[in-house]
Amino acid sequence: MEIQLSHELLERIPNLKLGIIEYKDITVGVSPQMVRGRLQLFQESIYFELDNKNMADLPGIQEWRQIFKMFGKDPNRYRHSAEALMRRIQKQNYLSSVQSAIDLNNFFSLQYQVPIGIYDQDLLTGPLTVRIGLEGEEYLGLNGRENSLQNLIISVDKNGPFGSPFVDSDRTQVTFSTKNALQIIYLRPSTDLANAKKLTESLMNMFNQIHGGESSFRILGCQ
Repeated sequence: MEIQLSHELLERIPNLKLGIIEYKDITVGVSPQMVRGRLQLFQESIYFELDNKNMADLPGIQEWRQIFKMFGKDPNRYRHSAEALMRRIQKQNYLSSVQSAIDLNNFFSLQYQVPIGIYDQDLLTGPLTVRIGLEGEEYLGLNGRENSLQNLIISVDKNGPFGSPFVDSDRTQVTFSTKNALQIIYLRPSTDLANAKKLTESLMNMFNQIHGGESSFRILGCQ
């Protein structure tokens, strides 16, 4: 699927990189015990690591907070999704298993400290554009609320916005019926190209081990 970064976005963040993964013929189901166990243990280890630490000082959390701030969004009010997950864990409000695609998405978002979105590709109408949200743009998010998208980085298809490192829309969410999916990794801009590719491919391979099917990846942005 064709995806473009807007010129405005690249002018503001010249080294912005997105990991793009496309999955075909996957099977989404209940997470295997191995995934559920790793997710639980990882959250417990994060909880102890965060003891007496300022979360905003974590490299990945800090970098994306700065991006939100750059576009005029208070990062204490608009927390990117990776930070939101971390803060739940800091309160011992651990994430429970949802389904295999969401569980892996959350696991890698926590591991890499970056927002990651996954979408049902059959619910998208290309081409796609990643750009800055305009005044008046909004959608019903996975948080159950109408979310203003003004001055947030958003992903847009022909039917309008569907994703953001803040919160994704419910319009294109992955379910047990999903067969084809698109994943967007909002990499830290400071990540070099070699490590961006390594991280993205690692996530893709783990996802395929659980869900089967075929996949391909690329890095969108500075190369």
